[in-house]
Amino acid sequence: MSIRVLLADDQALLRTGFRMILQAQPDLEVVGEAVDGADAVRQVGKLRPDVVLMDVRMPVMDGVQATAAIAADGGTARVLILTTFDVDEYAFAALRAGASGFLLKDVPPAELTGAIRAVAAGDAVVSPRITRRLLDRLSLHTPGPLDHAGSRESVLAVLTDREREVFGEVAKGLSNAEIAGRLHLSEATVKTHITRVLAKLRLRDRVHVVIFAYEHDLLREG
Repeated sequence: MSIRVLLADDQALLRTGFRMILQAQPDLEVVGEAVDGADAVRQVGKLRPDVVLMDVRMPVMDGVQATAAIAADGGTARVLILTTFDVDEYAFAALRAGASGFLLKDVPPAELTGAIRAVAAGDAVVSPRITRRLLDRLSLHTPGPLDHAGSRESVLAVLTDREREVFGEVAKGLSNAEIAGRLHLSEATVKTHITRVLAKLRLRDRVHVVIFAYEHDLLREG
């Protein structure tokens, strides 16, 4: 079954380029194009794509607002953010809003198609370099107060000890292979633990593990 993709970018030339790359893949199908964020939200409701390639800087409604609207709808469409710069406050805001990935517009074709497949399969796509920049951005903001439970331990009380270890490594931006090496586990076991962590904490993907950790002050030393 093909992965259905919606292209959302206000530049027609870029949409054409992405369409040519994706249509050359037997398992990817471009089902529509949107010229701005509002158009993207409408077309997601109409076409029900699996993945939306979303530019962040568009007229009428930007990609952050569109991503938030798509995530709030509760559908299955997942958003991959496209941006020109690897340090982009709009893109980081879109990750907070519910996007599952972050790609530069000059991404190599193979990396683009691989990212779409990964996101469609339920994974998140943010390179370690981008994850570290996200961590830096989030660490500049003082985390809000914890809820009435009052401790970092209580926030993660639903996790087993091993799941807490895996959570901590994911929150630092480590890949499955790196986590496996550090914790002396197989990559398959790490993936299983991550799936359980996401389900228990009701998080969408590993990008939101990072955000959750910083919002709850879970990586503070001591």
